[in-house]
Amino acid sequence: MITSLRRNAVDYGEHLVAFKPNARLYLTYAIITGVAIGIYRLIFNFYLLSLGYDARLMGYLTTISSMTALIFALPMGYLADILGRKASLLISAVMISISVGMMVIWPVPAIFYAMNFVSGIAQSLAAVTMSPFLMENSGEYERTYLFSFGQGIQMVAASVGNWIGGYLPTWVANARGTDPVSSQAYGGAMLVVSISLAIGIIPLLLIKMPRLGHSERTVFAPVSYAAKNPKKLTKLILPMLITSIGAGLIMPFMNVFFREQYGQSDQVIGVLMAWGSLAMGLGLLAAPPLADRMGKIQLVVITQGLSIPFLILLGFSPIFWLSAFAYYIRVALMNMSSPVYQTFVMEKVDASSRAMVASLVSMAWNFGWVISPMISGSLQVKYGFGPPFLGTIILYTISVFLYWYFWWRKGDDRQPADAGVAPR
Repeated sequence: MITSLRRNAVDYGEHLVAFKPNARLYLTYAIITGVAIGIYRLIFNFYLLSLGYDARLMGYLTTISSMTALIFALPMGYLADILGRKASLLISAVMISISVGMMVIWPVPAIFYAMNFVSGIAQSLAAVTMSPFLMENSGEYERTYLFSFGQGIQMVAASVGNWIGGYLPTWVANARGTDPVSSQAYGGAMLVVSISLAIGIIPLLLIKMPRLGHSERTVFAPVSYAAKNPKKLTKLILPMLITSIGAGLIMPFMNVFFREQYGQSDQVIGVLMAWGSLAMGLGLLAAPPLADRMGKIQLVVITQGLSIPFLILLGFSPIFWLSAFAYYIRVALMNMSSPVYQTFVMEKVDASSRAMVASLVSMAWNFGWVISPMISGSLQVKYGFGPPFLGTIILYTISVFLYWYFWWRKGDDRQPADAGVAPR
């Protein structure tokens, strides 16, 4: 047993050592921004509540950000090819940092809407750039590990951010002599987030990207690929679309759920979400060797399917500690396969079409978040969290079935990648 664990640990370490310099710089950026985003996701809704706004505005802002990311996904895919991966990541990072800072300087609805529009564009640009960037800066040997480790380490960093976010408003309040749940305390914490995001830009500046040949920059290759492979693209993207519709119903509101459903404090929720992010990160880190053993799609179907009972327990348990336990298990199971599936998608398409396919993946994910948070916010005001949770459970079940039906049932997951994807 010990020998097997040692051998697996050594094998895992060998994959990590194989990461290229650009990949390591990206991971440094992911760690810094992961901490900042962990703080932001915990306190932003509380910041809005401290200003006198309710769940409707939270839902509208999430919708604005996601709708913008949806609308701009394809244009950003083409822009990422024109600008290059490094410039795209830099521009995105700068825009997100500025958008958070502006919401602190002018905390009014018009600015909230405008900055969520800006952050939506930035998120779209980052989303369509990340997967092609990792593909271009990894070989077949370490690729799945890089995708999973990148998201895993970011989740671990986010867990640190969640923990800090639970205490940061109190620290700011003590420094400024104000109430820990005041808008001044939350605003100061948001300013720390903006500064941290700006610091995360530094590793991106050190990335050195090779020049691409003309054939790799062709504008028409992605369109040609989409026209020739509509069935494959549908099978790759539809399950993610349905998952996003379900996720948008509850995920933007988890901090509010634990406060309103169980009356927990910011500190307790911060620690809870920190452990949740840590559980997600550990799940992501464990995914590559599991995918090696059972297959990528098998991992997606099994882990996401197993998460559904825990989602039911999370949403409908009358006991806080039981709901919290279900939250940890659910986030680990549901999310650990995400980078594995991203790798699977990237391996299924031509190199010249990766940015376009990444754009479609981003659109699929953001489409659900455009409509669902707005609907969920209104449902919460009238009926509580029961209907949003029920909708998420049903939609997740459908998406798991589609992953199985499209790719596992006939063994399509074992088909070789397209000829345009060669080992590096």
